[in-house]
Amino acid sequence: MIEKAYSTPDGNIRYWVSQFHIQKPWLVFLPGLTADHHLFDRQIAFFENKFCCFVWDAPAHGLSRPFSLTFSLADTARYLQCIFEKETIHMPILIGQSMGGYIAQMYMDLYPGSVSGFLSIDSCPLQRRYFSGWELALLKHAEWMYLGIPWKMLVRWGVNGTSVTEYGRALMKQTMESYERKEYCALAGHGYRIVAKAIESGRDFIITCPVLLLCGEKDAAGSAKSYNRKWNQKEGYPIVWLANAGHNSNTDVPDEVNRHILAFIDSIGPIKR
Repeated sequence: MIEKAYSTPDGNIRYWVSQFHIQKPWLVFLPGLTADHHLFDRQIAFFENKFCCFVWDAPAHGLSRPFSLTFSLADTARYLQCIFEKETIHMPILIGQSMGGYIAQMYMDLYPGSVSGFLSIDSCPLQRRYFSGWELALLKHAEWMYLGIPWKMLVRWGVNGTSVTEYGRALMKQTMESYERKEYCALAGHGYRIVAKAIESGRDFIITCPVLLLCGEKDAAGSAKSYNRKWNQKEGYPIVWLANAGHNSNTDVPDEVNRHILAFIDSIGPIKR
């Protein structure tokens, strides 16, 4: 994978693409809130010689810092599109974990018909009908709740609440501790706010490409499991419940997740690049 940068007025975005653009589909890996590209290390290692791969540190995450916290969820999707144009990435399969799944849904709403498939990993729908008013209010005030928790306790909760394996927890701990306390709380709060605003925007967020939902049976992040059940029931999207996996299920059961990604790609069939 080759590391590159995309410059914006608010900061530089770091991303990684396959060294050789083989005649295979593009797999776009989008990490969750506060996570960086290392979240998908075990997916990149498996897929980078089989397909064209892309992964990034989203704005204000990882190496994409410093970056002004003034962007919206739609801005994030537009940055992604600009990078796709730069790298001639067409009709990708979007693979989003948690916040990465929200970015993917916004991207598909802004650029309909431009995606070959969407695979959600422990993410949730963005349509307004899934959320109550009090849930959206909590999202908007997450930063202040985080600031009220001692840092060591917050790291412990973050680590234990997202993963159930030694590897997954060690990776999450390393990621969280790469931020200063206030920086982490500000980033998390900003992320939750822009998701709440996107939900309240009234956008349709209709998905027209093939979809697969993956969710850890031990996902303890908010109401992710409940949202995935409703998503499956209301929209009819196929869902796979991953045993022995938490919210970062692709780090807890990477081999199983990789098999499902591969089967999903095969189910889509030939992709026009």
